[in-house]
Amino acid sequence: MLKPGPVWAVGTMSGTSLDGVDAALVLTDGTRILDFGRADYRPYSEAERETLRAALGRWPGEPGVEAAAEVVETAHAELLSTLLEARLVGFHGQTLAHDPDGRQGPRRTHQAGSGTVLAEVLGRPVVWDFRSMDVELGGQGAPLVPFFHFACAKWAGLTAPVAILNLGGVGNVTWLDPRAPGPEVPGAVLAFDTGPANAPLNDLMRARGLGEVDEGGALARAGRADEGLLARFLAHPYFLRIPPKSLDRNDFNPLFAALEGLCDADAAATLTAFAAAAVARGFEHFPSPPSALYVAGGGRLNEALMVELAARVGVPVAPVEDLGLDGDMLEAQAFAYLAVRVARGLPTTAPTTTGVAAFVGGGQISQPD
Repeated sequence: MLKPGPVWAVGTMSGTSLDGVDAALVLTDGTRILDFGRADYRPYSEAERETLRAALGRWPGEPGVEAAAEVVETAHAELLSTLLEARLVGFHGQTLAHDPDGRQGPRRTHQAGSGTVLAEVLGRPVVWDFRSMDVELGGQGAPLVPFFHFACAKWAGLTAPVAILNLGGVGNVTWLDPRAPGPEVPGAVLAFDTGPANAPLNDLMRARGLGEVDEGGALARAGRADEGLLARFLAHPYFLRIPPKSLDRNDFNPLFAALEGLCDADAAATLTAFAAAAVARGFEHFPSPPSALYVAGGGRLNEALMVELAARVGVPVAPVEDLGLDGDMLEAQAFAYLAVRVARGLPTTAPTTTGVAAFVGGGQISQPD
């Protein structure tokens, strides 16, 4: 365990959108955020993305997984070698498969990449495998960022309930009340995955030869959402489940085959509207209406998506930059914060964040020789 007091830690995130690796420094004692430090980004090459895509949905030992893990470890080692002022590393890895409900066999989750390898390469202790213990103990293993979101709200001086939404490949939201003394207090936080976000839109763009992303939502703004398909998507039983709950990036893919009859612009508009409507459905589960919705992740840069959110949720919508936070690096910063919590024996998940039966401090710690 770490000695008491603040420590600089670096966290990493490689999301389900498969764009690359974020890394960011945070000064924290595992409870408070004292400062934010440098951050950096290492994109995946197209060849690396193809290796990762080929392994999506696969479990350890299956074809392509070892090659994907090597890509993840190499990219992280290159990026983290520029941020070695940190005493501790929080390594999330690349999620390839996530089945906390045991629909495909045993309950499990799979993030490619070994923290033991990184600890040897970097000469720093590495906290990793944050999700497995939560899943083993009955939780969803996701989302993992709510305790960090609570600390961010405290750092920003907020005094009323708010919601913090991350729009990555999948959307996840934290409702929180910063008036509570800590995130472990009953009623302080509630978190869950809202639904598909950037992943299906990025997949559509790639499949139709339109690039990697809908930059700024330009294609979606040129189209019109198909209300019939939107209603069909929102009829998915996931939206009736009481949170906490989580998704794999591909859980809705069978539904999206219905987009084939739409032109490019209408298909993009439909997926964009769906991402926002899924968030709005999530508001039905909040203990009380939030005073505002603050958005992080790549989705906040999609103007069409932000407009859809503002039209559907009924509260002010703003990027997390309005709080002085970095919307590109928030998840990487979260894993720096969570690494310190794990090293100090503090919980990282709770019944109201992942549905686990009791507070859990998940994660392995690998020490360099």
